[in-house]
Amino acid sequence: MDTPGGMLTDMKTVIVGGVAGGMSAATRLRRLAEDAEIVVLEKSGHVSFANCGLPYFVGGVIEKRDALLLQTPASLKARFDLDVRVDSEVIAIDRAAKTVAVRNLATGTEYTESYDSLILAPGAAPFVPPTPGIERALSLRNIADTDAMAAKVSEVLASGNATALIMGGGFIGIELAENLTERGLKVTIVELANQIMAPLDVEMAALVEKHIVKNGVDVVTGASVTEIGTADVTLSDGRTVPAGLVIAAIGVRPESGLAKAAGLEISDRGGIVVDDQQRTSDPSIFAVGDAVIKRDAITGDVTMVPLAGPANRHGRLVADVITGRNAHANTVLGTAVVGVFGLSAAATGWTEKRAVAAGRKIRVIHTHPANHAGYYPGAEGMSLKLVVDADTDAILGAQGVGGSGVDKRIDVIATAMRGGIGASELVDLELSYAPQFSSAKDPVNMIGYIAENLRDHLTETIQWHEVAAEVAKGVQLIDVRSAGEFARGTVDGAVNIPVDDLRERLAEVNDEVIVHCQVGLRGYIAARILTQAGRKVRNLDGGYRTWARI
Repeated sequence: MDTPGGMLTDMKTVIVGGVAGGMSAATRLRRLAEDAEIVVLEKSGHVSFANCGLPYFVGGVIEKRDALLLQTPASLKARFDLDVRVDSEVIAIDRAAKTVAVRNLATGTEYTESYDSLILAPGAAPFVPPTPGIERALSLRNIADTDAMAAKVSEVLASGNATALIMGGGFIGIELAENLTERGLKVTIVELANQIMAPLDVEMAALVEKHIVKNGVDVVTGASVTEIGTADVTLSDGRTVPAGLVIAAIGVRPESGLAKAAGLEISDRGGIVVDDQQRTSDPSIFAVGDAVIKRDAITGDVTMVPLAGPANRHGRLVADVITGRNAHANTVLGTAVVGVFGLSAAATGWTEKRAVAAGRKIRVIHTHPANHAGYYPGAEGMSLKLVVDADTDAILGAQGVGGSGVDKRIDVIATAMRGGIGASELVDLELSYAPQFSSAKDPVNMIGYIAENLRDHLTETIQWHEVAAEVAKGVQLIDVRSAGEFARGTVDGAVNIPVDDLRERLAEVNDEVIVHCQVGLRGYIAARILTQAGRKVRNLDGGYRTWARI
């Protein structure tokens, strides 16, 4: 049988890994090639399970374990005529013979399986450091891990030591912290870096940390676990923390051992190297998912992005390529979101710290809008950050932390980045508006207005971490908020001249000055007044609210 792409499809495809990327490839391949033989080999006992939902089963939010099992080998056979084999570990690839060696983990028997095309989707495994006592630490990757963790939670709740220590303050660590707290455990997160949530810059991550601490989670940064005891752990700063349950959530490493042993090209970070059609260095072997390199959307450089979206997309793409369709993988932005205790934190593209490390000349914008019109009941605040290439106006990245609507704004900006829309062009995005959903000027539009003003040099800004050095050099700092706001707290070294009094008090303003308000708007108005009065002015980006969060 010929497909629309013109390639004969009565071939045999073997897929190693039956979760996101692997199963997307298998089902798409069947939809395109009814006569193809498709074999899926999955090492664990389950396929097509909702791995992003695992922390929420541990926490009891997802009450039924079966809800995590999206498909079974039987259902996949019935609907897609797939030969799906669980408990089947591929232990070797013979590229010359075009076969794989398979071990049945239930019986211990081994056999070989031939292929015309081979798709590797082995995923990534949790990184487990060589810490004394690490055998007591649990990780969360599959259904078996989930069962073990759920059982351990019940055990420690009944033991009198209802405590948990999570090694790592990334997405999984944050999600588990919430779910274990909701189950009644006292949770401590230990993160080696100086902040949790590496996809965020430090001032944005601080908002997440303060929120989870407010909800009862202890957070220790700049430290590591040096020893795991029977009921506690010892940290590198010398303290001992109770820990009935220990979880390793430090990060993941690509499961590329099988590919490496077969002589396929591997990157210096351990990812399987593929081209833009997901082909490995062997043209008969493809690879998708967390074990595979991607290309960064900003530079095109190799990156590792262990996210479900790209895995599913690339699985589908490989099926297209195998059946002769002209499909090519796009670059990745790394767009992601996490929710914790009612707070959302989302990011896309580069952080400020990454842009600075790359030597980019950048503009940074902080805003603190409400998610919808303030006069409509239930408005929730958020903090947004945009990182812009100062030379080209290209958006390099965005971050958001707050209540409802954060994910929407980051998704809009990610879409703008994919479409090549510049930061200043965000003003022209026509976004849906009603008082309960947004404001007439959506927060994304407002970021665009600020970007436009910066591009056109109608204002200059200074960042929260730059102010102290300028004040120390003698630059005047003026708080243009009301006297009452000033009395409740201001940026160190500021004097108070409310914006409405500024024109009458110009004599008190030096030739060079930094102004600030609460979130930036009144500071911008003040900057325009003073600029036109002949002063050199910089407005504190994001205002007192950004400065005060650190």
